[in-house]
Amino acid sequence: MSQEWAAVTGMGMVTPGGIGNEPTWRAVSAGISTGAVDPNLSGLPVDISCTVPGFDPLELLGEGPSHRLDRYEQFALVAAREALLDAGLDPDVWNGSRVGVVIGTGAAGVSTFAAQARRFEAKGAKAVSPYFMPMFLPNMPAAQLALAFGAKGPSLGVATACAAGATAIGIARTLLLAGACDVVLAGGAEAAITPLYVSAFARMGALAQRTDPPDQMARPFDAERQGMVLGEAGAVLVLERPEHAQRRKARVLARITGFGASTDAHHVTAPDPEGAGAVAAIQMALADADAHPQNVDHINAHGTSTVLNDLTEAIAIRKAVGDHPAVTSVKGVLGHCLGAAGAVEAACTVLSIRDGIVPPTANLRRIDPRVGLDVVSGAPRQQQIKLALSQSFGFGGQNAVLAIAAP
Repeated sequence: MSQEWAAVTGMGMVTPGGIGNEPTWRAVSAGISTGAVDPNLSGLPVDISCTVPGFDPLELLGEGPSHRLDRYEQFALVAAREALLDAGLDPDVWNGSRVGVVIGTGAAGVSTFAAQARRFEAKGAKAVSPYFMPMFLPNMPAAQLALAFGAKGPSLGVATACAAGATAIGIARTLLLAGACDVVLAGGAEAAITPLYVSAFARMGALAQRTDPPDQMARPFDAERQGMVLGEAGAVLVLERPEHAQRRKARVLARITGFGASTDAHHVTAPDPEGAGAVAAIQMALADADAHPQNVDHINAHGTSTVLNDLTEAIAIRKAVGDHPAVTSVKGVLGHCLGAAGAVEAACTVLSIRDGIVPPTANLRRIDPRVGLDVVSGAPRQQQIKLALSQSFGFGGQNAVLAIAAP
């Protein structure tokens, strides 16, 4: 292949900031958290979440998908439709055999699983829906997008926990570089805000406890951070081989120039305190992009608002890149969208490059002095961005870093 990068030609997002790229970007740029009391979590030790506002699957998708798809699949489908429209691609006329789909998730259709388990316990086997498996399985967002758009190339479901969305984009780029596809729809989807799932995270001590107003509980890199606030989202990027994008005179929003993946092999949930795995992934992404640490202008950090992650990530950034890039975490606004987070954050990084803006980290009042980074807070920062990193780290010590460059 003559050019070792993938062109981002379209994007779509469904997030707690809103349905669509621009509503999400406005919310992120404003730096105001979407955290709120969630009535579905009433009575639990943690009853705060960041949910997608006004999502009506019947209105957005019609009767069939509204009943036969899990919420996380619905997010993926709505995001993919926007992404294709944004890219100016018409699935009715493309060569579907050259189109792939790679979608990451952490929990898959956990709300469907919980609902069907209750039906089974209450009414027996005949009460279980025949749609249970296609609503639950982790490969189904990719399969549903392939079905909806006639994408007959590789269709992959990625499960690398909270790194899944970023891993999916990295794998999609690999497919393009290998010449296996001309176009890949890549991203992540998650709708895991259920009483069982939230209770599990709370039992692990990973969630912020309700000692502050709901919209002030997610505070990445802040000295008083307590833990994360869960979110839900779907995000899909259209990636193309540069030659394919050039032939159809497509607008290129950004270039995915590098991808790094590693595993801590340290602990099932806690990050390596020295950040060794994260450092390796960052260094791989930069080497893949043929870039040097001083070339990095901006880092969209994983920034979960947990005590361990934020500090470990800061250590890794300082070791691998230095303290000069402008850093932000959008999780202060959108919450931690788990397997979708990396895709949402990659899309936000593309928009940062497009607009020359680093959005502020919500609720960052007093930075943890151990962080030692230039973390943007208070208001958006205007700056030209030629190269940025979007970083994602997941349970199991799974790390994924994307190098994203200006077109």
